[in-house]
Amino acid sequence: MDPLDRIDEIIAMVEAARSVPMSRTNFMFDRGEMVAILDELRAELPGDLRRAAALLEERDKIIDAGKREADRIISEGESEHARLVSVNEVTVSAEHEGARIVAEARAEAQRLREEVDDYVDTALANFEQFLTRALASIERGRDKMHALREIGTFQGEDERPLPF
Repeated sequence: MDPLDRIDEIIAMVEAARSVPMSRTNFMFDRGEMVAILDELRAELPGDLRRAAALLEERDKIIDAGKREADRIISEGESEHARLVSVNEVTVSAEHEGARIVAEARAEAQRLREEVDDYVDTALANFEQFLTRALASIERGRDKMHALREIGTFQGEDERPLPF
């Protein structure tokens, strides 16, 4: 199950939980069931983290391939430029053509870098949103667990006689 679906399931459980008597904000639920669901969620998260790392690795490979291609294109452009410059009657034309090829290669390399950066940024932003929601859900679950723990402590104190 997708971790976001798992978080939605936990939220639905919390929303459907019975309220503690005389309280509007505190509720009761099966601790074992909640711990089991949170354990499953924890087990699913490393897979998502691995996917994010794979995305970063793929981004680096694409950037490296783009750099190599840009370097190759620039090298070809410079070679072509040098060859054309050596011919006296086309010297001016060769300089312009070589400069154009180099400029196109650099522009193409920059465009590829920007596309890859946008793709990776979008993927990482989506993953960041997922993690933020997961952490918020976990924090809410922990807060509610602590609140239930406190309620249990107060109930134990009610059984002792009052000191006055």
